[in-house]
Amino acid sequence: MKSGFALLTFLGKEGAFSKVHELVREMRVSRVMTTTLFTISPDASMAELKELMREHRISGVPVLEDGTLIGIVSLEDLIHALEQGKLASPVRDFMTSGRLIVAHASEPVMEAVRRFEVTKIGRMPVLDTQEKLVGMLTRGDIIEALLGALQEVYTEAERTQERPERFFEALESDSTSLVLRYRVKARDFARGGDASAKIKQALVRIGAPAALARRVAIATYEAEINLIIHTDNGGTITADIKPAEISVLAEDQGPGIPDVELACQPGYSTATPEIREMGFGAGMGLVNIKRCTDTMNIWSAVGIGTRLQMIFKVPPEEK
Repeated sequence: MKSGFALLTFLGKEGAFSKVHELVREMRVSRVMTTTLFTISPDASMAELKELMREHRISGVPVLEDGTLIGIVSLEDLIHALEQGKLASPVRDFMTSGRLIVAHASEPVMEAVRRFEVTKIGRMPVLDTQEKLVGMLTRGDIIEALLGALQEVYTEAERTQERPERFFEALESDSTSLVLRYRVKARDFARGGDASAKIKQALVRIGAPAALARRVAIATYEAEINLIIHTDNGGTITADIKPAEISVLAEDQGPGIPDVELACQPGYSTATPEIREMGFGAGMGLVNIKRCTDTMNIWSAVGIGTRLQMIFKVPPEEK
């Protein structure tokens, strides 16, 4: 398990642009979570909790009241009850309640990884779009799912490398371009990463090298998450794909950036405490974009909006 924790820590670091990092960005929580649920009532005793944990060999249990998630109780809570000699006390006396750290089934696993890294918790309840409990997620669940998916990725990578196609074989004319445009909604964390994943898929399908498609996807993902976090009304992402160059434009009519130079510094973020608790707003978005692009241009004005252009050059031999 130690190696699994180390891998998750690695994945949580914004600069880790490996194939595994790419995979965990695209994978959804619904694919990773455990759907076999064991729950307990807040009025059940800690002794009942002890038997439930022992019987099913679990270390954390969601607490439901009338079908609604109101808390979570862990092995650590049980230990506290044992130390105090209060096994007869109700679960509600020891459970963690209030604003719980949760994951959503449709969100990218990458955001759950970030949340684990920021909060240091061991497990998260998973909710659906109706805020109903549908699963549980642990670091171990993510590692297990990754190990299973990596074999598929490795096989596909070998197959891709063997294909004789050339980049942009479908675009014979230098004046031809493929334009893809996506609308990104503010606070729509459940669909975060959709635009970047579709752009990457389009690049791969027309023969782009895996490394280039990955750079475009990572930079676009960071821009997409910034639109979700920092804007009031979302924005648009437009990819203009040409044989010699790929340009991705992220635009919004949001609050704007007061100091662009400061915003490009590692660790600087204007994210609210609530957003930070969710695992976002680490202040590495623009830093990661700059690392992935050949050219990054950004214009912003307070109260007007922001325009971010990301340019990726296509190697001559791959045009």
